[in-house]
Parts: sequence; C-alpha cells; structure tokens
Amino acid sequence: MRVETKKILDPEVEVIATCVRVPVFIGHSESVVAEFAEPVDLARAYEALREAEGVVVLDKREDGGYVTPIECVGEDATYVSRLRVDPTVPNGLAFWCVSDNLRKGAALNAVQIAETMIALDLLPVHA
Repeated sequence: MRVETKKILDPEVEVIATCVRVPVFIGHSESVVAEFAEPVDLARAYEALREAEGVVVLDKREDGGYVTPIECVGEDATYVSRLRVDPTVPNGLAFWCVSDNLRKGAALNAVQIAETMIALDLLPVHA
C-alpha cells in the first residue's frame, strides 16, 4: 500500500499503513488518516467527498451507519463513512472506506483510467 500510494500520487508523500488480510470474498476496506497542509473543515470535507465522482458518503452516527465490504459487492462506488477530524496529527482527517475490489480495485479502474487517458489525448485511439 505504501509503495503503490507513492507510485500513484508522489514519491515524496509519507504513508504509514497496516494491511491485514481478512476472509472476505469481495471487498477492500481501509481506515484512513490524512494530514493536510491547512486545517480541515469537516463540513467542507463532507461536501468535497459528496461531490467527488464515484464516491458515496454514508455516515450516520448509529449502529449500522457505515458500509461494510459485503454491502458494496457489485457496486462501482467507493463508500466513505466515519469521517472525523483526527486530533492526533496536525490538520488530520480520518475516515473509513470500502469498495468492491473486483470492480473499483481492478476492472472498472482500468476502464476509467483508459477513458481519462483518451479524453486527455494521452492514448492514441485506433479505429
């Protein structure tokens, strides 16, 4: 996860992660803490995530108020829950996210990346 994040975003980005394999048939789950250069406004973070293509925010402060891997099977979206300011790091934001790894972690990602590359004229189109 650390290597992939650096490869995708920036070699200088610092990442610490604990990856655990659990017995689920389909799904990725991550508990994420992000640190920003500026203070994080929780309302703006919710707004930005709700407006992000392919992201669904489901965050209710009650039992079952977040999505689990089993509930995202067959879905294209990445679900974000438990969004909160993280007081343990400067300008920190913590959240939980899940997605169907067969769609968003593999096949769908490949198609979306190719579509973006074509739209940006980074990939030749052959008839």
